[in-house]
Amino acid sequence: MNDFTHLDKKGQAHMVDVSAKPETARTAQAEAFVVLNAQVLEKIRDGAIAKGDLLATARIAGIQGAKRCSELIPLCHPLPLNKVSIDIQEFVKKDSCGLHVVSVCSTTGRTGVEMEALTAASIAALTIYDMCKAIDKGFSINTIRLLEKTGGKSGDWTAVEK
Repeated sequence: MNDFTHLDKKGQAHMVDVSAKPETARTAQAEAFVVLNAQVLEKIRDGAIAKGDLLATARIAGIQGAKRCSELIPLCHPLPLNKVSIDIQEFVKKDSCGLHVVSVCSTTGRTGVEMEALTAASIAALTIYDMCKAIDKGFSINTIRLLEKTGGKSGDWTAVEK
């Protein structure tokens, strides 16, 4: 049996037919961590990023990423998004610091919004990189993952904490 929904019986890629599925309320939440050095984080805190308002720009980019997800991810259905939010918070740990990006997407539809939430978090994180790379090119984007999803045939799901 083929467990991959985007492959037909011959193993060829296709877009899944969701027309018979009922419309339900669906949400998804995803995260990404942008691990920076302390110098870059201090410039972000001080609003001293030469390209402008980093947090506002990253939020807008994440929202735009979610809206354009079906253009970026092959075989992804275009969805009428009811909500996209991006929250960006600073984190400081013993061995690292940076920005934690959390995206939330919702829709009422026949397929889930997990890809939109993951794309939103990824694009927001990439925008942070783009706006800070002149200061330091050596920082990283880590742990892009789905945190939870609700709705649909498979029901609710929450990630196991690491």
